[in-house]
Amino acid sequence: MTGKNKTVDSGKIRVTLLGTGVPTPVMERFGPSTLVEAGGETLLFDVGRGALLRLVQLKTSLNKLRSIFLTHLHSDHIVGLPDVWLTGWLIGRPEVPLRVYGPRGTKSMMEYLDNAFQFDIRIRLFDDRTPPEGVVVLTEDITEGMVYKHNGVKVTAFEVDHYPIQPSFGYRIDFAERSVVLSGDTRFTENLIKYAQGADVLVHEVIAADMMRAGSSKNMEITERVIAHHTTPEQAGEIFNRVQPKLAVYNHIIPVTATAKDLIPPTSRTYKGPLEVGEDLMSIEIGEEVTVHRTGR
Repeated sequence: MTGKNKTVDSGKIRVTLLGTGVPTPVMERFGPSTLVEAGGETLLFDVGRGALLRLVQLKTSLNKLRSIFLTHLHSDHIVGLPDVWLTGWLIGRPEVPLRVYGPRGTKSMMEYLDNAFQFDIRIRLFDDRTPPEGVVVLTEDITEGMVYKHNGVKVTAFEVDHYPIQPSFGYRIDFAERSVVLSGDTRFTENLIKYAQGADVLVHEVIAADMMRAGSSKNMEITERVIAHHTTPEQAGEIFNRVQPKLAVYNHIIPVTATAKDLIPPTSRTYKGPLEVGEDLMSIEIGEEVTVHRTGR
């Protein structure tokens, strides 16, 4: 459903799940991407398939979207990046460079993308007279620690365990004594629990291992390898139980056909607190209370 372009109330953080899926192309769950708005800042975490379409559905001001944070460089987390970058330049961010933060290799990737799209960029500059500042990308390969601070919004990157994909990051966003943690892709890891302490909301990936095994057409060794890169509901429940957020939210649902009936009962074996299974365009407002909206804004 299309949003109404509401502004975020002062002192609140709004988290919107733009895409809650995986590489499988389905209309109900676009590629992984999460929008975080606070203190006048509009921040995007991962840019999976269809991220720009979801931003437009929400009537998000693309001129305000100036910073992107990548958890890791798997294609399903970055394939929408050229669309947000180049289309955003044309229709919403004509004079402001885009900043991209990500793990080692992000800067090299963006340099290659810039080379790949040079023909398009040159034509746009000639034909559309689009200001050149807006197509500039300022990229930083980050390490664990605080990577962004502006208007009272602080973003901290922390390493997670998505081995053999290294490094991979989760992110913690703090503003006005509110906080949200995004796990990125990871198996059970103590470092996430450490950085998530005191968080109001914890958005965590999940894999329904039994469904993967039952539905796999691949060699079972490959399936088990994929499962080992991620977090089962039982393991996520242990994480939630130790962090005790006001709300836990599942994101990056594996497989995309997994439902609340598949995910919540096994989680409840180790965690009895508030839990939502994320949906595309679900938004979570973090203030004195945590409020969930399932129809965008």
